[in-house]
Amino acid sequence: MSVTIDITGLPPERIVFSPSPLAELGNALHALAEPAHHPRLHAWTTATAAALDPELADRLVEADFMWRSTRSDVLMPAHPRETLAEELDDLDRLDDETFVGSAMEISCSSSLYGRGLPSPLTDDRARRRALDLAAARGPRQAAFGERMLADPTGTRVWIRRLLEDCDRAFFADAWRRVHVQLAADARHKTDLLRRKGLAEALAAASPVLSLEEDGQVSRIVVDKLVHGRTEARGSGVTLLPTVFGWPHFFALYAPGWQPVIQYPAAAHEVGGTESVEAVKLRLEALTHPMRMNLCRHLARGACSTSELADACAITAPEVSRHLAVLRRAGLLTTRRRGRYVLHQLDLSVVVRIGSDFLESVLR
Repeated sequence: MSVTIDITGLPPERIVFSPSPLAELGNALHALAEPAHHPRLHAWTTATAAALDPELADRLVEADFMWRSTRSDVLMPAHPRETLAEELDDLDRLDDETFVGSAMEISCSSSLYGRGLPSPLTDDRARRRALDLAAARGPRQAAFGERMLADPTGTRVWIRRLLEDCDRAFFADAWRRVHVQLAADARHKTDLLRRKGLAEALAAASPVLSLEEDGQVSRIVVDKLVHGRTEARGSGVTLLPTVFGWPHFFALYAPGWQPVIQYPAAAHEVGGTESVEAVKLRLEALTHPMRMNLCRHLARGACSTSELADACAITAPEVSRHLAVLRRAGLLTTRRRGRYVLHQLDLSVVVRIGSDFLESVLR
């Protein structure tokens, strides 16, 4: 599973690494709405939530469909600016249909996200679905969804003021702390792109990213638990480093929007180096009761095939077949001692299964 972005013929200068204050504010708001997703930010989310003005906290709950489950497209700028005010000015230039449709598209029409749904301002089906899903989140979200569709211009002004109030209340200080790191990360990846090429820059950004070249076709591949395809031949690709976003990894690939990738900045990934396929193999390998029993012995020490066959009361060929599955999943270490081959559970890999699984589903 992956999201692929066709960049065939795209000049290197159209691939941009840059921090975005609006994107990082969206990440910070998500962390406040879902602190369990962000254990590393526990101290910040706890202190910030406790210090929030109650009226501001209520307003954040009203609009949280834009950042709670995932991130609305309007919070992922394809052309990052130096300041939040400049990026909010860019949002003001969007027409109401584009703004409202993209603000509500992911949370209200996620199953059809990649198909370029019409705006709920103009399409009855999209409107009904948007309102139904807003209602499922609670009365505040339902009322806000109705308000956005009834008065899009006024509601956009309300959203801008909300984001500006968040900036004054807590985000400006947070941005001052993280901006230096994000800018340095973006400069490093840009330098790699110029000196060593896109493949090196993507690999340095994250093991989730890779460059796939097939003849004359070039694609950026984002390893995620979803399928998605888009192209950037006539536009470009923007890559946004984030501190507040870990462990999430976003790829904006909706029709009509320039592709944007948001990746955790250096030193902010825990696990996260494993592909979705590797995590899947490990989970599947451990679903069989006999392999679980074998792991019980292999965790306590190195064992030969015959020792395992005796301990588990199965034949040596059966043991070998189960060991082959565990080996393909990367769960075993093997060494030879004389004429015996000894197998042992790789505890360093096993202990990461939980965090690797969590990272892959939150990615």
